[in-house]
Amino acid sequence: MTPVSYSRMGSAGRPVFVTGAAGHVGANLVRRLIDDGVRVRVLLRREDNNEALDGLDVERSFGDVRDFNTIGRALAGCQGLYHCAAKVSTVNGDRRHRREVFECNVLGTRNVLQAAWEAAAGRVVVTGSFSAVGYKLDDPSAPSDETLQFYPMERTMPYERSKVLVEHECWRAAAAGQDVVVATSCAVVGGNDFLPSRMGRTLCDFANRKLHAYIDGGFEFVAARDIAEGHVLCMQRGRSGEKYIFSTEYKTLREILDLFEDVTGVPRPRRQFPARLMLVFSEVASAYLSRFHPSFPQRLTPGAIRLLRQRRHADISKARRELGYRPTSIRAAIQEAYAFHCHRHAITNPRALRSGVGRAEEGDGRCPEQGMTTRGSSV
Repeated sequence: MTPVSYSRMGSAGRPVFVTGAAGHVGANLVRRLIDDGVRVRVLLRREDNNEALDGLDVERSFGDVRDFNTIGRALAGCQGLYHCAAKVSTVNGDRRHRREVFECNVLGTRNVLQAAWEAAAGRVVVTGSFSAVGYKLDDPSAPSDETLQFYPMERTMPYERSKVLVEHECWRAAAAGQDVVVATSCAVVGGNDFLPSRMGRTLCDFANRKLHAYIDGGFEFVAARDIAEGHVLCMQRGRSGEKYIFSTEYKTLREILDLFEDVTGVPRPRRQFPARLMLVFSEVASAYLSRFHPSFPQRLTPGAIRLLRQRRHADISKARRELGYRPTSIRAAIQEAYAFHCHRHAITNPRALRSGVGRAEEGDGRCPEQGMTTRGSSV
């Protein structure tokens, strides 16, 4: 099948469909598409926080990816589909939680792909996860590319397993003739983080002096604008039945906190705990919270600590070579995230408000408004 032509996705063309538009990736992708002059129709759940779409010129439809009939009706008349909706979690959770992860991510993807096929909607770009990409068993920190298979013989999170099965649904659909490409995302940092994301909450906690220690470890991070760009490149140039990894930079946690300090003007915590020690503590804490307080937000979960200890690196040469992908910088993404959360009054520490991007870029001591524009704050 032929990838969707952007020239046919303008104001006079058929709208492109986006699921998960209220989330971090989706909110930035929608803004990128609007900036490109593309008509956009989004799928929202009425019970969710959908403020990410407030004030945007988009067509709204309501439903749940777990409901096939809803998707089919909402998708009618669209050309091109970005499937960003997912239940993201680093906790093992209880039986109900695990079932929700499976149904939202795996069955939801199956429904979206089937609906797109029946509606002749053309190419589907599905948001993948770097946690579902394999690694070299004898050297997990060696750069991983798209050819490495997920290793299921170790303890993994329900979310990781679900994203592997999401890819299986994509390849199953591709074998049946569906035009589908997977845009694999690393940990996203940037603006338009309305819910907010794990990294957004961490930045706010840091700026508000609520983060008192950290652990050793590292991961691949992708700027919000870069993962949005990656999705568009997959739609325009990707090969059907393929996946592409998108990352901006690998950073250790200490390096991320150093950037937080530089951007916000708030000193980073000087106390570092060994990841192995924190893993023992988190096992007990996560088990207790999952059973007795399942709605309580968990930060350093056993799954998150395990990923950080592996110090996974990404090989993005395929996206560079085939799609022309050119990453920006994590520092700029953190600046955009800071400006966004500052504007929303999620950052209340006076020192952070007097310093930060205002000090580093504008020099006027004010919390900047950058990151609130459409394209300037992309995923």
